[in-house]
Amino acid sequence: MDALIKLVIGACLALMGGYACAESETIEFSADAVISTSQQIVKQTRLFVSKKAVRSEIEINGQNIVEIVFPDEGRAILINDALKSYMERNFDKQDDAKDSASPCDQISNAVCEKLGTEDIAGYKTDKWQIISDTHGRKLRTLHWIDVKRKLAIREFFPDGSLAELKMIKKEKVNGRNTEKWERTLSRPDGKSAKSYQWYDAGLKIAIKEELAGGYVRELKNIKLSAQDKSLFSVPEGYKKIELQPAVNPEYRNR
Repeated sequence: MDALIKLVIGACLALMGGYACAESETIEFSADAVISTSQQIVKQTRLFVSKKAVRSEIEINGQNIVEIVFPDEGRAILINDALKSYMERNFDKQDDAKDSASPCDQISNAVCEKLGTEDIAGYKTDKWQIISDTHGRKLRTLHWIDVKRKLAIREFFPDGSLAELKMIKKEKVNGRNTEKWERTLSRPDGKSAKSYQWYDAGLKIAIKEELAGGYVRELKNIKLSAQDKSLFSVPEGYKKIELQPAVNPEYRNR
């Protein structure tokens, strides 16, 4: 899976969980990432995606905060326009070869094993076993991932719950042609819950998700175009602020 596409959905948007993103050559675009309920907008982020970086803009306490992430370089820049300052941080680079082979890159403290390829409801899927370490407990889950879209068509969870995904219709959403998918989570006690996601074959990502409880996460005002390079650099005259190393509380008062 392309590191930038995962970053768009995972880090910048929190738009979709699990395996909503697809393997894709990065397409340059801008959009508004919106989280809302039926009553109000909870969070809105302006997003710019280039082939090398992702820029997100959000207003916090009246200040415009910008983050620019370069996943291939393992580098991110945080810009505060009000203070005309910026900070840099480093993180582990994405390994594209590993990323394309295993879903474990999306999950910390987990080990993935591919068990084979199976046909589920007419979709070719890769079957994965994921063993994760949660609070010292080893938890095993099974996931059947659609080879084409990288959507989780079927999932088994440690508590006995089963999640299944099916495409119910094609629908235009926010000016884009999409496939509407219904996810049903069935619990051992007989209760179930439904959620929906809209997969954009052109962008090869899900651009909208409707969760149980009325939360909606989506990309709006999507515009496909080459992004201005100046969006991914620090404005001239901004002062660099060095990140302070973390201090162990045991030593603060010594």
